[in-house]
Amino acid sequence: MRIPLPNLRDLVVDILVAVDVLPEHAETTATRLTEADLRGRSGHGVIRVPYYVTRIEAGGLNLRPDVRITRSTPVSGLVDGDNGLGQVVMTVATETAIAKAEDAGMAWVGTVRSNHAGAAGVYTEIAASQGFIAMYMAVASANVMPPWGGEDRLLGTNPISIAIPGEGASEFHLDIATTVASHGTIKVLAQRGEDMPQGWVVGLDGVPITDPKRADEGLLVPIGGYKGAGLNMAIGLLAGTLNGAAFGSEVIDHRAIPDQAANTGQAIFVMRPDLFREVDDLRSAVGAALTEMRGSGPSGAVHIPGDAAKRSRDEQMREGVELSDQVADDLASLARRLGVDHPLS
Repeated sequence: MRIPLPNLRDLVVDILVAVDVLPEHAETTATRLTEADLRGRSGHGVIRVPYYVTRIEAGGLNLRPDVRITRSTPVSGLVDGDNGLGQVVMTVATETAIAKAEDAGMAWVGTVRSNHAGAAGVYTEIAASQGFIAMYMAVASANVMPPWGGEDRLLGTNPISIAIPGEGASEFHLDIATTVASHGTIKVLAQRGEDMPQGWVVGLDGVPITDPKRADEGLLVPIGGYKGAGLNMAIGLLAGTLNGAAFGSEVIDHRAIPDQAANTGQAIFVMRPDLFREVDDLRSAVGAALTEMRGSGPSGAVHIPGDAAKRSRDEQMREGVELSDQVADDLASLARRLGVDHPLS
């Protein structure tokens, strides 16, 4: 079904407020979740609301967090999320990085004691929309694969996003997990009753698993073999260990242990393009480079990171946010239980 963005966002706000989330925190969280859906990242969109409510009701999240900067220089900061909602913590971190980069030219801001914050590209887009170059990394909220050649699940889907403003509506916006598929994407397929392609998940016996409902029985596969596993590990060290956040065996599965603080770590780097060249020149050059890339194959066939997200956003802003029957049913059921009026039927 389709639902207008304002209606969906208001529904998520009302659900979160009904479980005692501060209204301003509910607004921030709902905005980031629905933006993920708009960008086609439905595995990190409103599908997550029931999980968040489960954690809140189990006492796993702090609903009155003191989100604060505990270490700061002109070009860096460490945000202590005090176990608050991840979208709230990462919004503070992103806004802090932008403000510091505006003054100093660039800034790196990490988080500690944060939580699952949703789609990576949402945060780099905030910076890119204001003309900055940005990179985001996070330690995922569950371990799904071993280090290359290992046996123990010590690594998550650890995402990375890079945004570079271009000319007009054209920008480079990479947003990927460092596993072939994210857990959110697998969850979407499970709800749709669709199989996974071979190569996403392998069983402990090495045999591919294609039933998404059995994904937890196996191991997610890293992108690019040992190279992707190495990138995944680097992200864990930079977004987790560097900040004093969880990495490796310290990471808990927030779905399986909803009553325990996750100590999730993230990091965002923001830079003013004019450190290297005039902003208009860079935008023009990026636009030209991406146009050249698009022209290297049949029309519409060349995949440029960010193009699909823009098409998805434009379509869903016009026609309403697309929800699967399962997600709509889950949200409606949750709303009814909490006494929240809802537009879903």
